[in-house]
Amino acid sequence: MDKKKVVFIYFISSFIWIFGSNYFIHQFVHSSLVELIERGKEVLYILITGGFIYFFINKTEELHESKKDQKRLSTLINSMVDFVNFKDGDGRWIEANDYGLQLFQLENVEYREKKDSELAEYTKFYADALRYCEISDEETWKNREFTRIEEVLPVPDGSSKIFDTIKVPLFNQDGSRQGLVIIGRDITEKKKMAQQLIESQQQYKSLFEYSPDIVYMMDLNGNITNLNPQFDVITGYKREETIGRNIRTILPRKYNLYLKKLFSSAIEEIKPQMIEIKLPHATGETITLQCTTVQMVINGKTTGIIGYGRDVTTLRKTEEQLRRTEKLSVVGELSASVAHEIRNPLTSLKGFVQLLQMEDQKHQLYYQIMLDELNRINHIVGELLLLAKPQHLKYTKVEIQKLLIDVISLLNTEASLYNVQIESILPEENLMIECESNQIKQLLINVIKNAIEASINGGTVSIVLEPLKNEHIRITVKDNGCGISKERLEKIGEPFYSSKEKGTGLGLTVSFKIVQSHKGTIRFKSEKNQGTSVEVILPIKQIRAKRGNSQFEN
Repeated sequence: MDKKKVVFIYFISSFIWIFGSNYFIHQFVHSSLVELIERGKEVLYILITGGFIYFFINKTEELHESKKDQKRLSTLINSMVDFVNFKDGDGRWIEANDYGLQLFQLENVEYREKKDSELAEYTKFYADALRYCEISDEETWKNREFTRIEEVLPVPDGSSKIFDTIKVPLFNQDGSRQGLVIIGRDITEKKKMAQQLIESQQQYKSLFEYSPDIVYMMDLNGNITNLNPQFDVITGYKREETIGRNIRTILPRKYNLYLKKLFSSAIEEIKPQMIEIKLPHATGETITLQCTTVQMVINGKTTGIIGYGRDVTTLRKTEEQLRRTEKLSVVGELSASVAHEIRNPLTSLKGFVQLLQMEDQKHQLYYQIMLDELNRINHIVGELLLLAKPQHLKYTKVEIQKLLIDVISLLNTEASLYNVQIESILPEENLMIECESNQIKQLLINVIKNAIEASINGGTVSIVLEPLKNEHIRITVKDNGCGISKERLEKIGEPFYSSKEKGTGLGLTVSFKIVQSHKGTIRFKSEKNQGTSVEVILPIKQIRAKRGNSQFEN
C-alpha cells in the first residue's frame, strides 16, 4: 500500500477516535468516571497506534528485504550465461534473466504472472516454441522428477541453437505444485566441436585403417602401441601378437644403433627420420620397408613416435634387375669390342701350338697345358660373345625330361671325377615347354656343374622336375656342399664375380640372362656349410608380344 494513503488513513482514524470517544464519554458516562476513562482511552490509543506503527515498520522492513533478495536473485541470474526461468505451480513466469528474455524476444514485455501461451502472443517467431514449453513442462510435472533434455531452438538468421535444458519441479508438503525451475545452457558450439572431433577421429581412423602402407606407433621406450591392418598383409604376422612387443625384439640387431639415434632424434628434432630396413616375412622371405618416422606430440609433449612403412621389396628387386641389366649391357659392349679381337690371334696361337706339338715330342706336357689354357680362353670368349650379341630366339616345343636326361648323361663323367652322385626325380608324364633348347641346355649345364663342383667328396646332387598349377614348371637343383655366404648370395649372377679360383663369374651371368629371356625366374637359397638349392621356374608357353618378332613375352 502507498505510504501517503497509510498516513492519510492514520490521521483520519485518529481524529475520529479522539472526537468520537470524547463525545461518547460525555454523553453516556458518569462525570465521576470521565477523567479515569479519558486517561484509559489515551493509554489504549497509544497501545493501538504503537502496535500499528510497529506492524507497519516490520512490514516495510520485510518488503525492503524482499526487494533486496529479489535484486540479489536478479543480479545472480542475469550474470549467468544460461537461460534461467522460475515459474509458479500454474506455469506462470515469476522471474527470468535478461538472456532468456532476449532469447525469446521478450525484453520489453511485462512477463510476470503470464503463462508461456500468453507470452506467445508477444513474439511471433518464438510463439510455437513457447507453446511447446507448456507441453514439455506438463510432462515434467507428471514425471515428478528432475528432467534433462536437449532442445533445438531456431534463430531468426536461419540457423539454430541447441540447449541442454534442466527442469526441476518443486512440490508443497501436501503434494501440490509449488514451482518449476528451468535452466537452459547453449551447447551449440560444444556440439559442433564434438561433431568435428568425431569427424576428425573418423578421418584419422580411415587414414590409419585403410592406408596401403604399414602405420605404426611406439612409445619412447620402443614398445609398439598400435599397428594398422596392413601390417598383417605386408609381413604375414598378426598385429595382435605384435602390439606390446619392443621393436628391438623384432628388428635385426644391426638396426639397434639406428633405433637409439631415432628415439634420441624424436625428442630433440621435429624433422622426419627415414630408413630402409629388411625384415623376415612370415613365409621366410625377406621384405624391404621404407620407413618414415616423426614425433607424436600430445599437449605440446613428445609422447612417442608415429610413422609408416612402405613395402618397396618389388621396387628394389626391379632396381636390382635394372642394375644387373645395365651391367650386362656394359659387359656386352665391352665383350663385343674385345671378343673378336681376342679370337683371331687366339686361333693363330692355338694353330702354332698344335704344330709345335706335332714336331716336338719332348715338351708335350707344356704344349698340352698351353692348349688347355687356350681352350679356356676360347670358352671365356664364347661366353662373352653370348652376352654381347642380341639373341634372336626361335622357340620350339621341347620335352624337358629328355633335355634333363641328356644334360645329366653329359655331366655324369665329371660328377664321377668329384665322387658325386646325381639323383633325379622326374614326372612320368611328358612335360612339353616352349623354349630355345640349346640355351636351356646351357642353363642346366651351368647350374648342375656348379652344384657338382660345390659338393663335398662323396656328396649328392638332387634334381627335381615338377609341374606347377599356373602353367609353369619348376626345376630344383640341390647339393650338400660348402654353401654360399649371405654377402656372396646378394652378388650372385653379377659379371666377373666368382668364388672359384679360376672362375670368371660369367656362367651364372649367362644363366640369369637365359632365364630372363625365357620370362622365367631363378632363385638361390643357401647357407654357409649347409648346401645350396637353385630353383628355376619357366613358363610352359611363351606369349608373342608383337607380330613378326621372334621373341615371346608374358
